[in-house]
Amino acid sequence: MERKAKTAKESYVVMTELVLPNDTNMFGNLMGGRLMYWMDIAAALAAMKHCAAPVVTASVDNISFENPIKLGNVVHIEARVSRAFNSSMEVHMRVWGEDAIQQYKYKSNEAYYTFVALDPNGKSRPVPQLIPETEEEKFLFEGALRRRQLRLILGGKMKPDDATELKALFQPNVK
Repeated sequence: MERKAKTAKESYVVMTELVLPNDTNMFGNLMGGRLMYWMDIAAALAAMKHCAAPVVTASVDNISFENPIKLGNVVHIEARVSRAFNSSMEVHMRVWGEDAIQQYKYKSNEAYYTFVALDPNGKSRPVPQLIPETEEEKFLFEGALRRRQLRLILGGKMKPDDATELKALFQPNVK
């Protein structure tokens, strides 16, 4: 069954959490594992909004923590689908910390998660294609194919020689 294409803004989710003592390490910073857990939930919600089906996490890209989020600060996780393939979707996330007392917001990190949509039998199913609208959405959409090829190579599901989009970055004259 062909599904109607959707825009990135239709999958947009903002998840907000307060960093409590049980969420922190001995330095008073939000534990990375707790943040990754919250990010997985936010990304899954965005993917489910896009495909209107249950989803499972297929991969998590590199997560670099730019700034720690302190005890008592607020965490805002913005997630939206950046590209849809056959049965999988790449979800782009930005994470912001906010000191609500001092009234400032700061970037904590960015990441990409990949989800696969499931049918009622637990098998992968087709997802709607994504229509990028803004310049940023187009930029993320275009890069998603290269990121996907890299994930497939690292996961042993694609041979490096078959990654034409990725090779073009390093060998611009080769097609």
